[in-house]
Amino acid sequence: MRLVSYDAGQGPAAGILLDAEIAPAGASVRELLAAGQEIRPTDGRIALDGVRLLAPVPDPEKIICLGLNYRDHAAEAGREIPEHPLWFGKFANSLIGDGAPIVLPAAHREYVDYEAELAVVIGRPARNVSAKDALEHVAGAMPFNDVSARDLQLQNPLWTSGKAIDTFAPCGRALVLTDEIDDLQSLGLRTLVNGEVVQEGTTAEMIFGVAETVAWLSRTMTLLPGDIIATGTPAGIGAMKGTFLRDGDTVSVEVDGLGAVMNPVSAE
Repeated sequence: MRLVSYDAGQGPAAGILLDAEIAPAGASVRELLAAGQEIRPTDGRIALDGVRLLAPVPDPEKIICLGLNYRDHAAEAGREIPEHPLWFGKFANSLIGDGAPIVLPAAHREYVDYEAELAVVIGRPARNVSAKDALEHVAGAMPFNDVSARDLQLQNPLWTSGKAIDTFAPCGRALVLTDEIDDLQSLGLRTLVNGEVVQEGTTAEMIFGVAETVAWLSRTMTLLPGDIIATGTPAGIGAMKGTFLRDGDTVSVEVDGLGAVMNPVSAE
């Protein structure tokens, strides 16, 4: 099953993606996950091309992002393999859905970069769970673009100032539930800019896999339904090549089996 959040002109709503249609399913994807019940469509169908897609979970309590979580990315950055997960926060102001523009901020538009990531969404509360049981608390996964203003990021060792910018967390187009995913640790992912592949990797290269990450985070905070965990990016970011996103570009992050989130880039 694939869940989406959309706006058909009456405000945000939740639905089930069915090829070129959406089956309405409730008011909120986060509420559907929190209810812990079988998700069923309501009556009627809506044409996909007649709605505006939002981030699949536009109102999470937490957006947790891992840094340096791929071996090849740590190597290209000249950093040691971390002994523990390194994480920072983004916020709901950064979330956008498929087709919405990534807006380059007027004061910091020169060094805006892409990062292809697998994001997982929590489906059941998790507190002090083991790695063995952690995936039972994951509802599903989706492509996620951890857009980053590198100049701001490097001004602050905590990174958040270059990450938590408006429109800098495109994700979706749908949250793919785990019933459609064989193995979260064997998915190819890539970034395309203007149709050209500029970054490619596989989740098998993660330093801390999804289960280990969820378990580790759950030891210090309660993870709640709808919480988003972006699991890091492989090698190939633009900063390593001296190429950055520009007004008029189109950037797409794909994850095998999960689809893609594609966004135009525009200047503020």
